[in-house]
Parts: sequence; C-alpha cells; structure tokens
Amino acid sequence: MQRLPWRTGAIGLAVLALATAAQAQGDAISDGVVRIGVSTDMSGVLSELSGRGSVMAVKMAVEDFGGQVLGRPIEVLELDHQNKADIAANKAREWFDVQKVDMITDLTNSAVALAVSDMAKQKNRIAIINGAGSTRLTNDSCSPNSVHYAWDTYAMANGTAKAIVKNGGNTWYFLTADYAFGQQIERDVTEVVVASGGKVVGSSRHPFNASDFSSFMLAAKSSGAKIIGLANGGSDTINAIKSAQEFGIDPAKQNLAGLAVFITDIHGVGLKAAQGVMLTEAFYWDSNDETRKWSRRYFDRMKKMPTAIQAANYSSTMHYLRAIKDAGTDAPQAVMAKMKATPINDFFAKNGRIREDGRMVHDMYLEQVKTPAESKYPWDYYKRLATIPANEAFQPLEKSGCSLVKKS
Repeated sequence: MQRLPWRTGAIGLAVLALATAAQAQGDAISDGVVRIGVSTDMSGVLSELSGRGSVMAVKMAVEDFGGQVLGRPIEVLELDHQNKADIAANKAREWFDVQKVDMITDLTNSAVALAVSDMAKQKNRIAIINGAGSTRLTNDSCSPNSVHYAWDTYAMANGTAKAIVKNGGNTWYFLTADYAFGQQIERDVTEVVVASGGKVVGSSRHPFNASDFSSFMLAAKSSGAKIIGLANGGSDTINAIKSAQEFGIDPAKQNLAGLAVFITDIHGVGLKAAQGVMLTEAFYWDSNDETRKWSRRYFDRMKKMPTAIQAANYSSTMHYLRAIKDAGTDAPQAVMAKMKATPINDFFAKNGRIREDGRMVHDMYLEQVKTPAESKYPWDYYKRLATIPANEAFQPLEKSGCSLVKKS
C-alpha cells in the first residue's frame, strides 16, 4: 500500500511527459492547424481540367494522409479565382494574413500563378503550381517559396514539336490565346520548331475564352502549314478542334498539334474530331496498375477520369504534408528544404525531384489520340508514342534565368 503513491506519481509523470511531448509537437504547427488553399477556376474556360476536380484531389490527399500532421488538423479552403489575377492575389493576401493559410496550390492560369507566387514570397508562405504552364515561374519570376510541379510550356513544346518536326511536320501556323500563357507556349514551340529545322509561317491571336474560331481557322487553313499548333487551353482548345472539323481541315494535308491538351479536352470534343492529335502529357490514367488504381478512386467521386493537373494536386499535396512530418514543423524554409531533398515516387511521378529553380522534373509522355475504332472502353483515349526522360523534358538548368540557380 505504501508503494501506491509512488506508482501514482510515476503514472502522473508519464502522462505529463506525453502531454508535454504532444504540446511540443503541436507548437511545431503555426496556429495549431495546417491550412491549404486551392485557388482554381471553378466555372470558366479552365474549370474542366482543374476546378472542382483539383479541390477533390487535394481533399483525397488530406484524407489519405489521415487528416492531421504532427498531431494537428489539416484544413482545405477553396477559391474560384475566375481567371483574374487580382482576385487571386487579393484572396491570397487575405488567406495568408487573416486565415493563416500555409500553402496555396493548383493556380491554373499563368497570370494567377505569377501573382500568387509573388504574394507567397512576400508573406513567406508556400505556393505549389500545378495548373499554370508559364516557364517564367522558374525563370525570371522564380521564388524560393514556390514549386512548379506538373508541367510547363517548355515540356509540352519540347515533346510535341520535336517529334512532329522529326516526322515531317516542318511548317507551322499557330492559333494562340492572346494572354501570357498562349504567348509563352507559342514562343517555346517556335524555338523548338526552328531549332529542329522547321519553319513558322504565321499565327493568329484569339481572345481568351473565344466562342468563334471561324476566321482564325480559315487563316490557318489558307496558310498551307502542315501543322496547326493550338497554343491555348481548356474550352478554347475544344472549340478550335471542333472548328477544324467544321471547316474541313484535311488530315492528309494539315494536322492539329495540341500544345496544352488534357484528357478532359479530348473527352469534350470526342474521338471522331480529335483522332490523330499528338500531344504531350505528364500523366495518363490508364498507364499502369498504379495510375489506374488511384484514378478509379477519383472517378468514383467525380464521375470522370483525372487530368494531369488534378493528379498532380494529389501528389504535390502528399509531398508537402510528408515534408512537414519529416521536418517536424510547417515553417516554410524547413518544409521547402525537405521537399527539395526528397525524391517523388508515386503514381504521378517516378524519381521526380524539385530543382533549385523550383521546377519539379519528371518524365513526360508523347501521346496520340486514338481513333474511335481503336478505343475499347470509356476514357480509353491515348496510345503512347514515346517517353521523354525528365532530363530532356524540361528546360536545362544552365539555360535558366532564375536567380536561385548557381552559375558555374
């Protein structure tokens, strides 16, 4: 009986130690919560390739991680930025200052991504760009607080344009969305076409979210170019492909090259119109058992297969949360260091890595859209032509304009 107080004291000390450890662990998380903001296009031209699907992918990652990290809960906030950089930047400022958001992701639309990346740098938080493609994000606008994860215009141009010119598609005409992304991808593809021995014979600039492509497609048709490069995205790409069919673009004379095409675009336009289109993708749901397993889980919730952007939102969110766990804190510098030091090996990427310029490099895939006869089941849209290794797919570091890259 005399030992009881000692035992009680020991138990009390053990409980106190556990509570102290839990408190210390919790203190490693600023404000006691890890908050992730998904800034995306919910209702506009890019909503199918990101939008609600990107929000769902992030939520799936949080669920699969267990809903908490270092003993603290994870919350997901969402925003329809309406493809307006000022809306995205103002909300990012509010999220960072008032709601204490730790990381903002998706960021479809290059102007939005550039604005939010700059805000994350100012506020010392983290931005992970999955939706936007501008290579400015890892060149003159690079940031120690940002990661460009899924794809960019260089990778799309490098894969698609090189292969097409090599196979005889040596004259090009561009249909270009008249904003930062479209202009950037036209420049990137032009550089690859010319370097590969091809020639650009002209281009037409169309407004963002255009409904009528008739005059642009007629100009492309009359140019006589073998390849009509679609330097646009989302519903602009869908409308351009439909317009090509309506105006009788003859595949025997002219072919379409999708420079930022996603599987939802092909689904929207249909195989009859899209068959034969060559494109470069970061991810295809039907590549292997691992991609199929995750994509079918996503399909159960969204009733459509994921785009590369949506799959990357899951992958990058998991990578971010693991970095917090491994770093033992959500402090931005420590988390970014851990993210850059840790290879990415999941269904989205194998042996992926984040370089000092913030670019996550991984293999890319040259695909061709199947004919209706070749497609055997729903969403069976691509046949793989080539795998482009990570070290070839993305802009070499020695060509980077990023101030974070050490020059030899």
